[in-house]
Amino acid sequence: MIENEFSLTRPFADAIVEAEKLLAGAPHVKTEQDLLEAYDYLAGSIRASLQMAWAYQRDFPYFTASTGPYTKMALDNPDTLYFNANIRDDREYLVTGVRGTTADLSFQILNGDYSPVVVPDSLAAFDDRAIEIGEDGRFELRFGPARENPGPNYFVLGEGSSMLVVREVYSDWATERRGEIRIQCVDTAGQAPPVPDRAALTKRYGVTGKILLSRLKTFLAFPKWFYDDLPVNTMTEPRSTPGGLTTQFSSAGHYELGDEEAMVVTVPRCADAPYQGIQLGSLWYISLDYINHQTSLTADQARVDPDGKIRFVISERDPGVANWLERTGHDRGYVQIRWQRLARDLGPDDGPVVEVVKVDELPDRLPYYSDAKVTPEQWAARIAARQDAVAARMLG
Repeated sequence: MIENEFSLTRPFADAIVEAEKLLAGAPHVKTEQDLLEAYDYLAGSIRASLQMAWAYQRDFPYFTASTGPYTKMALDNPDTLYFNANIRDDREYLVTGVRGTTADLSFQILNGDYSPVVVPDSLAAFDDRAIEIGEDGRFELRFGPARENPGPNYFVLGEGSSMLVVREVYSDWATERRGEIRIQCVDTAGQAPPVPDRAALTKRYGVTGKILLSRLKTFLAFPKWFYDDLPVNTMTEPRSTPGGLTTQFSSAGHYELGDEEAMVVTVPRCADAPYQGIQLGSLWYISLDYINHQTSLTADQARVDPDGKIRFVISERDPGVANWLERTGHDRGYVQIRWQRLARDLGPDDGPVVEVVKVDELPDRLPYYSDAKVTPEQWAARIAARQDAVAARMLG
């Protein structure tokens, strides 16, 4: 008789129950919408945790999408494809690929994982300007222990290296195309991992539960580290993004707006940043719906005024302008601007200026209001283009 008393999946099932209680009891849950979003967030976190546990193959790694439209976390950037692979510091890994036409492609080695009390160390971080790429866009990287004369495109894995993270970032969703990327452990090429037995599967379900709870606890705590102590309806000066991405700067803030209010965020178009984008996030510290609503914009997607500045309008009511960021019923939330692939540090003059006004005052407060107006038909076309671009991006 096959033994099955549901003992194999019980730790994972118990973790889901604990996760449900954790989210339902979060301090910011005040409305039915907050609670419904909690359950949607839980579903995505369950999917992601299962994937992470089953993809944990350091000797036989492959890249998985660590976040996406249905597995959101950590104020995920709508313009970024995130990939990660588990590694170990005593193996050598071959990464091959084709550089697409996206605005940025970066690589990062992490030591450990995010937890409710610590951000993992970044042992190395660089973008594709640091590697040799063929005229056909193909590249080959090697990551491994220190060695003499390793040749070009070889990167040493520091002690404790545990994850390789790759980010591919779009600025123009309509025209840019993603590349290709693969990873192989050189030391185990041609071999096969052991077939999972009952003990291995039991462990994976247990690990999945731990990943789920750690993920949720971490990113409920994360905003307290970087956002919640900031004055409401303000944004910081540009600063190097925490976590070791040396060519990325960001400006962060959180908003609280009534239905008749709008936050106007004015920022110069930065010619030194191939990628510049703004996004809104919910109090679950995840992006808002960026497929069916305009809750994010890049500099290439946004209207740039004749004075070289971009004026974003965050509001619930439709102000009838091209750079409207819909808060989709979220009267509180996060807002972040990112600049990537920089060749220089940014200063205060590169950052945003924030003002809260009445929606009805916008025609008098926006200097190029008449030129920035869009019709309902033009707005619908913008949303349709977003839907099509994300669908194409997800299909690869």
